[in-house]
Amino acid sequence: MNLPEVAGPIEKKLDFKTKLKWTLITLSCFFILANVPLYGLASNALARFEYLSIILGTEFGSIISLGIGPIVMASIILQLLVGSKILNINLSDPEGKKYFQGMQKILAILFCLFEAIVYVVMRGLEAMPGMAFIMIFQLFIGGILIIFMDEVISKWGFGSGVSLFIAAGVGWHLFAGAFGFIGAEGQIAAVGKLWVLISSIAMGDTVSATAAAVAVIATILVFLVVVYTQSIKVEVPLSLGRIRGFSIKWPLNFFYTSNIPVILTAALLANIQLLAKLAESKFGATILGQFSPEGVPISGLASWLSSPPLLESIIRGSFQYAYIWQSLVYMLFMIGGSILFAVFWVKTSGMDAANQARQISASGLQIPGFRQDPRVLEAILNRYIMPLTVMGGAAVGLLASAADLLGALVRGTGLLLAVMIIYKLYEDISQQHAYDMYPALKKIIAK
Repeated sequence: MNLPEVAGPIEKKLDFKTKLKWTLITLSCFFILANVPLYGLASNALARFEYLSIILGTEFGSIISLGIGPIVMASIILQLLVGSKILNINLSDPEGKKYFQGMQKILAILFCLFEAIVYVVMRGLEAMPGMAFIMIFQLFIGGILIIFMDEVISKWGFGSGVSLFIAAGVGWHLFAGAFGFIGAEGQIAAVGKLWVLISSIAMGDTVSATAAAVAVIATILVFLVVVYTQSIKVEVPLSLGRIRGFSIKWPLNFFYTSNIPVILTAALLANIQLLAKLAESKFGATILGQFSPEGVPISGLASWLSSPPLLESIIRGSFQYAYIWQSLVYMLFMIGGSILFAVFWVKTSGMDAANQARQISASGLQIPGFRQDPRVLEAILNRYIMPLTVMGGAAVGLLASAADLLGALVRGTGLLLAVMIIYKLYEDISQQHAYDMYPALKKIIAK
């Protein structure tokens, strides 16, 4: 299928400087677009979209208000269709993978148009009189730009655009949450938790000081736990049959599917809450949920699938027993959703034992003491890959929900995503730097 796309590089492996250049250029474009307001936007309560903006890697009210939502939703739907065999696409075949990517791009473009219409028609982003069509057009163009910027990063930069945009948005919200000094009315005020901590101690307000300190400590704690668990891995010894004495270790990380499961789970949750908000603005309170003027869900499905201020309510003396059940449902949803998407991702992205075994065998590698047979490799890898997939998916869901309940500086899901994305980006940059320093290493890996 002939679709507009970003041309890939001619070279098989790009050098470090080229990747860094295109990553920084695309990231700069993202921040510029995030500060371009929508023309014709009426007065909106954009604060209610704060959670969505973190998860979807966007800034609501800007031309890229759709963020990565269309890309992620297209990915979720196609993975479900392929995983359930409704669509029979062989992703191990280059043509099948190309067809899948083309289908995903078409679906993402359609979601750009659909979500733009939904936002404007249901007054999520309310347009001034007579400006609805212009608003929809701007949102659609912004969504298309995000799709192509994601392609630029995937082909010319480090990692993926989806991950990079999330990390950039979370980093901005984390900085504002810690050091923000501009209040809701535009006045200078102690908004960031560090300033709140200092001012509360100065005024003798122990409750506010404790709440601010807990938020800072929870953020640091989650950061340290994620960095530690990122380093946990199972290493499978491999040897190269044609070179005597040559051996390497094939690492299988504890977070085998990285941050993908929690991205997809959080995006699904964000879209449920968005649908509930739009339904309330159009039809009033529905089974999907009802929201307070500040945008906090107070009833319905949206309430049960949101994290209550558990620890802060205990500190401030506003604890309710309903928070326990709400926390449990939220945590189970995050863990279950992450496990489900982790398994789907492994099955549909070529990370399963069969594909990994074929890849290892094609490189001429084998496990010492076993014959060079993909079936043997698959049997051994099966002992590790699926358990790591399930445990890693459950762990990222648990960490994300726990950070939310502890009241970190940004939403736990966003903080978890940012740490994992930056850690993975660091690994990619280190690997690329090693390739540039030792070109022979690149040739060995390429084989």
